[in-house]
Amino acid sequence: MAGVAASEWRGADPLDPRRTLHGVPSPETAPGPRRGPRTRDPARKQRILAAAADLMATNGYHAVSMEDIGSAVGITASAIYRHYGSKNAVLVAMFESVIDGLLAQGQQLAADHGADPLHALTQLIEGQIDFVVGQREVAQVYFREIANLPDDDRRGLRRKQRLYLEEWVHLLLELRPDLDDTSARAIVHCAIGAIQSTLQHSAGLPEPRLRALLGASALAVLTSAPSN
Repeated sequence: MAGVAASEWRGADPLDPRRTLHGVPSPETAPGPRRGPRTRDPARKQRILAAAADLMATNGYHAVSMEDIGSAVGITASAIYRHYGSKNAVLVAMFESVIDGLLAQGQQLAADHGADPLHALTQLIEGQIDFVVGQREVAQVYFREIANLPDDDRRGLRRKQRLYLEEWVHLLLELRPDLDDTSARAIVHCAIGAIQSTLQHSAGLPEPRLRALLGASALAVLTSAPSN
């Protein structure tokens, strides 16, 4: 410290821990490492929805709390509220992710005017099977708990469901001009119902076999139902 001029210390309390040399903070008062902005796990929202689906499929909507969902994900309930404002919001997000994906697939297939309608319908069947078999818990919650949604949310989902069904009907009428609109709608409901029937029981079949049976059954309904 011999090279420090006395004037640099003039007026300073030698016991003041805040004193500085040439304006440099002492180690005790120097700021710590600057923290960057908090980053959110982009996959957390999907983990929340998946955990909610598992719990609600097993226990029912009313028996599952935000704390239960948070515990399953490994976070606090308050952390869930950063993504979803309520348990209803979790349910709405879960359902919208499903119907939005199905609707987008249907609209894309229907918009492809060069596509073979039979091939397009087969793709729609596979998409429905992916939902019912591949996301069984979400599908069970969807059909069992949609009545628990607020009216506006439920109406919005029903509207998207109708748009989704319209894509099936449009393609079926292209494939089978022998049908009228009313018959085509009834046949589409039967085909989708054949796929969704597996939600009411456990088939006890290996998944590849179950998918094949559901696909063949739905396609047979669409192509073999009697004409007008």
